[in-house]
Formats: sequence, C-alpha cells, structure tokens
Amino acid sequence: MNLDVGQLRAFVTIAHSGSFTRAAASLNLSQPALTVQIRKLEEALGVRLFDRNTRVVALTRNGAELLPTLGRILRDLDGVLAETRQLSTMQRGIVRLAVLPSFASGMLPEIIADFRTSHPGVGFVVRDVIASGVAELVASGEADLGLTGGAVSNADLEILLHGSDRMHAVYPKDHPLARLAKIGIADLARHPLVLMDAATSVRQVVDRAFAETGTVPLVGAEVTYMSSAVGMVRAGLGVAILPGAAMEVRAERSLRSQPIEGDGFVRPIAVVKRRGRTLPPASERFLAELKRMLAAER
Repeated sequence: MNLDVGQLRAFVTIAHSGSFTRAAASLNLSQPALTVQIRKLEEALGVRLFDRNTRVVALTRNGAELLPTLGRILRDLDGVLAETRQLSTMQRGIVRLAVLPSFASGMLPEIIADFRTSHPGVGFVVRDVIASGVAELVASGEADLGLTGGAVSNADLEILLHGSDRMHAVYPKDHPLARLAKIGIADLARHPLVLMDAATSVRQVVDRAFAETGTVPLVGAEVTYMSSAVGMVRAGLGVAILPGAAMEVRAERSLRSQPIEGDGFVRPIAVVKRRGRTLPPASERFLAELKRMLAAER
C-alpha cells in the first residue's frame, strides 16, 4: 500500500468542501491532477471513496468510515511537520550540555542569557560534572555538547573548538601575595595551598606544573568544590588555585585573585561532541555562540 500526504490531503479537502472544483482551488491543483490523487488513494485502499456525478460529490460508506481516521493521520503529520519546522527555525529546541562546574557557574550563564535573547524558545539542560563525567555524558549521547578541560583522549569524541583557561591564585586581600606584581610557582610554594580533588582537570594542571619544575607544594587542604576552596581561603587555611573562568575567582569581595605566571598553569579547554553524530539545530547554533566566546577569550 502506497499512500502519501498529498493523497490524504486531497481526500480530506474534498470530503469537507463537497466539491472537486473547490478542493482543487484550495489545494492549488488542477482538477485532473486532483482526480489522479483520489484514484491512486482508492487503488491503494482497495475501496471507492466518493460517489460523484455532474452535480454532487458524496462520500461512500467506506469513505465516511475512513474520514475520521485519515483526517487524524493527516493532522498528526501536519503537527510533526510544524514541530520540525519550529526546531529548524530555532523557535523551539533543547540544548543539552555537559560542562565543568567552573564553566557552569562562571561564564556559561551569561552566554546562555545572551543566546536566549535572540532564541527565546530554546531551553537548556546543563549537567555540571568533572571532566571524566563530561566525556561519558557526551559519548553516551546524553549530552549534545561538552565543555571540558585538560586533554581529550576519548576516541568517541570529536573536538570542535579549542581554547585555554589560565589558573589564578585566590588569597585574602591582606595576604603577602597581594604585594606582588606577578605570581609564579616559587611564590606559591612558600604558602599552604588549597587544592582541588585529584580527579579534577584543575588539579591535574596544578600537579603537572609543580612536577615539571620539581617543586613540592605545601597542601593546606584538598576539596571537591570550588566554593569550598573559597571558604578555606576565607578562613586563612591557604591560597587556592582556581581557573580564571570560575565565578568563585571574582565573587568574594574579601579575597583577591591574580593570574599565575608560566605555561604550566594554563588549562586547555575544548568543546566536544560525539564522533559521527549530527547536532540538533539548537545545539548547532549554540556551538557558534561558544565559538565566538572562546575566540574572545584568546
């Protein structure tokens, strides 16, 4: 059985208008073309749908019985097509993101807010997880895009954009570091440090930077959340090393932050997607916004 939307629309339009002439005008078809559509539909269904003479067009019994069902099918198809057009024209859509917590609480909200001004019908689902979690969510298809830090080694992921994020030292405003014009690794080594959990991309950058210079950090505390690191600094327990993109670097008025000198304190960041996967229109458009943001950060 070969049915198409044009045949269904022809049948429903004739049934409602009661006239081949009026239906042809409504559908912008010639009457012979409309007649061909109905003949093909009747052949596919194996029943006659209309009784017609020179004056009257009337549904047969089979036609009257099929009209509610075929009409509903046509409405459902029209609804699907309308929804698809809304998605493609950015009137609707969902962007699913997996991002590092430093981005989720830092620059991402402003980027989303800017995006929503021109695309108010697009919603966002944001999962803030550590780098390994970003990779897992994107590779499994639970997230369309991932914004992650550190090296990307998962073969299922494709890197779409590159960027970088310099580490900052965060300390009380009366701390000895506040008197320095520049802060390097030797300056950090003189003070207790508040470090992130070993599983985070931030900690991996810090550990590698110290290892490359043969310097041993003095660990005052180790925490899971950046907000906890800020609390430790506020209490005088050490100097935190946090990414410049993190909201926590700027949020505390009683604290100061300064970029840390040296190539070792730069965290590579990347936007990734699942390899071979086509992004939904909303996510494709948001990717362009991320590209603009990363270019501005350089």
